[in-house]
Amino acid sequence: MQSFQDLLSQFELFFSRHHFPESPKTLYEPCSYLLNMGGKRVRPVLCLMSHELFEPLNDNVWNTAMAIELFHNFTLMHDDILDQAPLRRGFPTVHQKYNTATGILSGDVMNIYSYEHLNKINTQYIHAVIALFNRTAIQICEGQQLDMDYEARPYVTMEEYMKMITLKTSVLLGASMKLGALLGGATDGCSGVLYQFGQSLGLAFQLRDDYLDAFGDPHKTGKQTGGDILSNKKTFLSAKAFEMAGEKDLDKLRELLQRKDVDKINDSLHIFQSLGLKEILESEIQKYSQLAFDYLEKVPVISKRKVPLFELAQMLLKREY
Repeated sequence: MQSFQDLLSQFELFFSRHHFPESPKTLYEPCSYLLNMGGKRVRPVLCLMSHELFEPLNDNVWNTAMAIELFHNFTLMHDDILDQAPLRRGFPTVHQKYNTATGILSGDVMNIYSYEHLNKINTQYIHAVIALFNRTAIQICEGQQLDMDYEARPYVTMEEYMKMITLKTSVLLGASMKLGALLGGATDGCSGVLYQFGQSLGLAFQLRDDYLDAFGDPHKTGKQTGGDILSNKKTFLSAKAFEMAGEKDLDKLRELLQRKDVDKINDSLHIFQSLGLKEILESEIQKYSQLAFDYLEKVPVISKRKVPLFELAQMLLKREY
């Protein structure tokens, strides 16, 4: 069983050998621009790691991993348009560098190319792979719509927030694990447990993002502290604050939603701290992390083969950026 870094290097090599057509340049250059920004490549490598629990890597799983990465980046390209985000990984977003119409069309064609890679799969499991890929794509769209719906509301409940991040973020990590396992010939029960591992890891991963936005070191995260607060983005902290706050703090929270000044960040963080939300969020991250590790422990594979997945999960959950 190879480490994340070893498989990441191999995936980057595979990735670099697959190019978009040269013409029309105005359609395909933005795709390459986004993909060459970098990124952690966590999802495709999770697919490879899951597969390697059961059998050696082959063309089927390499093409599936490629499809996952192309699909993920397609969603990022369109999400940036929906969020009117100016930057992605420190670079101008596609719609900022080119234009919105190009961002829409280039994202569309990147999504289609993800299915081109799935079409290269030659295995008895092809129908199960396509069904899971499609279901996951639908769920991500549902999560993105909920995210947009929530923007128009002053607050969301914890249940609503957890549902949204499950759909928008964690199902793709779960699907990446299950797709690799399916292609490796794992049973439904075994691949289902790996799905739960990936989904739980995804929830902890997103909650860690919420933590870093509010309490992370901006020199390490590369982002302004409290960026989500400034833009009234719904997070675990904002949902929990409205759930726990007394009348005085509720009035203050409602007033803060109307403000756009930078002091809004410190004032919000003061309320979060006074409610003990930093510690509560840390506890939730630990809860979903432990849940992920519990699912990984249940996978019926000898323990030493699962060590690289365990180490990757620890690295992701302790990251500071």
